[in-house]
This record gives sequence, C-alpha cells and structure tokens, in this order.
Amino acid sequence: MGQYLHFLQRNRAVLLIAFLVIFYTVGTIGILNPSSTDRFLQLSFLNLLLSTLVVLLARKTRFQHFLLFLGLCFITGMSVEWIGTKTGLLFGNYGYGENLGPKLYGVPLVIGLNWGILIATSASLTNRLPLGIFAKVIVASFLMTALDYLMEPVAIKSDYWSWIGEIPLYNYICWFAVSLPLHAIYFRTKLVESNKVYDALFLILSLFFILLNTF
Repeated sequence: MGQYLHFLQRNRAVLLIAFLVIFYTVGTIGILNPSSTDRFLQLSFLNLLLSTLVVLLARKTRFQHFLLFLGLCFITGMSVEWIGTKTGLLFGNYGYGENLGPKLYGVPLVIGLNWGILIATSASLTNRLPLGIFAKVIVASFLMTALDYLMEPVAIKSDYWSWIGEIPLYNYICWFAVSLPLHAIYFRTKLVESNKVYDALFLILSLFFILLNTF
C-alpha cells in the first residue's frame, strides 16, 4: 500500500493530466456525436465538478489559503452573474439554460466554481512568463477573457446560456474587469503557482471549445 501511495504521489501530475485528456476526449466525442449530444450536454455540470476536483488534487502549496481564495472566486462569480442575469448591468442581457445543473437565484452553482478554475489555470500559464506582477495580471485576465470568447458560441448552442440579441463587446469588457482584481489578489498574495496540471487544463479547455466551434 505504501509503495502504491508513493507511486500515486510521485506521478500525481502525469496521472491527473492523463485523466483530463481522456475525460475531455470522451466528452468531445460524445457531444459531437448526434446520437449522444443531449445526454453528454446534460452532464456538463459534472465536467466542471471533476475539473474543480482535479484543480484541488493538483495543488502543491498553501492548500487552505487556496481554498479560501476559491471561495472568494465562487462568491464573486455568483454575485456578478446574478447581477448580470437580473439587471443586465454586467455582461449584458443573458440568461442561463438547463444544462449546467442546479441553480441559485438563476445562476448555476458550477459557474461560481468555474471562475476559480479559470483564474488558477490562466494565472499558472502566465506565471511562467518573464514579466512583472502587473503585466502578469493583465496577461492572465486577457487569457481568461479569450477563453470566454471561445466558450460563447458553444454555450449558446449547448443551452448553457443565451443572449438577447448578439453577444455584446461589453460582455468581454466585464469578463476582463472582473477577472483583473481576482488575478491581482491571487498574484499579490503569492498564492499563484506554476502547475503543469493547471497549464494542461487551460490548454485542454481551449482545445475543447475550439473543436466544438469547428465541428
């Protein structure tokens, strides 16, 4: 048992990345296959739950502080999405569909988790760049906004959320504006870590939405 646990610990990053690759490959095939599309889309909330679990399992340092930060991201994400869906003052005029699981005041709970996932993963990639903290915060927020750009067409087709009219430029401005202070806190408190699993998850998510947009 001890050798088994040592093996898992020593190869944790590789195993988690392999899990992500397999999981998202199966998900991509399932969604693109017309006979299974609806069934897989209804399990989308499970996708985000498992991605959150992987982020937690892959964490190497300051786990308790990281949990607190994810809690901040969850509260912030749920709050801004509630304001957006109820008033249109943030992001624009949109509403959530039925394929992201249980909701709180009209906002799927996994959306709050998604904000934390995207902050941690975009920050990990950016942290590898030879830049100062301010520049890293800007670049990480831009990466997160770029991922939302890839998500939007898929989200509309998949009944994750929908817009009244066209997707406004204001949506992306708000994504950048909300992610900026969260990234700033993450970097300034030195919670950010360069993590291969986080890097892989961000890149896999990007490829996942590119493929769904293409096919």
